[in-house]
Amino acid sequence: MTDDFPVSRRRLLGLSRFAALGLVPPAALMAGLSPARAAGIETKAKAVHMVDAETGTVLFSLNADQPLPPASLTKLMTAEVVFDALKRGEISETTAYRVSEHAWRTGGAPAGTATMFAALKSEVPVLDLLKGMTVDLANDACLILAEGMTGTGGPAGEAAFAAKMMARAGTLGLKSAAFANPTGLPTNPQDPGNRISPRDLVSLAAHLQTTYPDRYPFYALADFEWNKIRQRNKNALISAVPGVDGLAMGFAEGYGFSAVVSVARDGRRVNLAIGGLASEKERVEEAKRLLEWSLSAFAKRLLFKAGETVAEASVYGGATGTVPLVTDGPVEVLVPHETTERLSGRVVYRWPLSAPVKAGQPVGDLKVFLGDTELRSVPLKTSADIASGTLTDRSFDALKELVLFWL
Repeated sequence: MTDDFPVSRRRLLGLSRFAALGLVPPAALMAGLSPARAAGIETKAKAVHMVDAETGTVLFSLNADQPLPPASLTKLMTAEVVFDALKRGEISETTAYRVSEHAWRTGGAPAGTATMFAALKSEVPVLDLLKGMTVDLANDACLILAEGMTGTGGPAGEAAFAAKMMARAGTLGLKSAAFANPTGLPTNPQDPGNRISPRDLVSLAAHLQTTYPDRYPFYALADFEWNKIRQRNKNALISAVPGVDGLAMGFAEGYGFSAVVSVARDGRRVNLAIGGLASEKERVEEAKRLLEWSLSAFAKRLLFKAGETVAEASVYGGATGTVPLVTDGPVEVLVPHETTERLSGRVVYRWPLSAPVKAGQPVGDLKVFLGDTELRSVPLKTSADIASGTLTDRSFDALKELVLFWL
């Protein structure tokens, strides 16, 4: 069921025919124009997804659910698998893995791609492999980790590690993700092998920040030296935009230049995934322009306090006919300073709720819109226990449900 309301209204009373039938507008209609375009900003990128980390407000979204070839952005998922293994105690920072010929030839100096220059048949600790991967975007570091953590060499080791990546992506709810290897290198010229949407890339970046605060700073290191070769951080935006502290850049033949970037400044953090740029220069310029805009063009609005009733949901067969719905925390959004669009809300839940109902029971979501654009979605839960009603209550509710059905 859905019910729409202006954000100034604090209770939902009654049902429209649209709401009673449980119809939800198609995703394409809910997406609408991005607030960024409504505010007059445009981009040369093929895809963008930019989110305010604190409020969860979508600041700009363009083709956000269309999977793109991530190339070296794949390494964010590779890092997540390794970070998770470290957190679980399955490996340690001092665990050392041997550099196989496959890792050396495929991702090392002979390959001519991004590398940390790990020496053939040497042993490299996990901590240094992680720095090589996050700072240098080193393909040999990814392959050494994949072979070492799976105990399998060569392409089979890559495939086994990719299975770990897919399992973790599923756990994290990254529905668009598909991984064939830990490096992001194309499996063949026609099939890059790896796919993930800008929306999922932003979710992954936020997860890395919040879940691994002790590892995330690797992405901001200015440089890293291995085998007597010092390389500067491959993320050019770290030096181009004050406050940028990660994450990675990629290039895919036929698609262009992409990046996942995070900036923290003046008490705010914004995460951006951008793809399909024509050159390295254009990637830096577009990402910088969007990030600076995101930090200056919005004002925060408090819509609901924590525990404040957002809506009342109908309860079938209950001692009372409705139950208040609340959120765990305050509901805030960022709104462009110069927008003329109207803020509104939409409560979506499975109607009707059947008694008995327990307080704290998750029942649906509050979706906040600016015009036709969904800014954020917040889980809703019940705030009271509703016991089962009398036979008369249940009979009346059954009749009401039948009437609404035929409407």
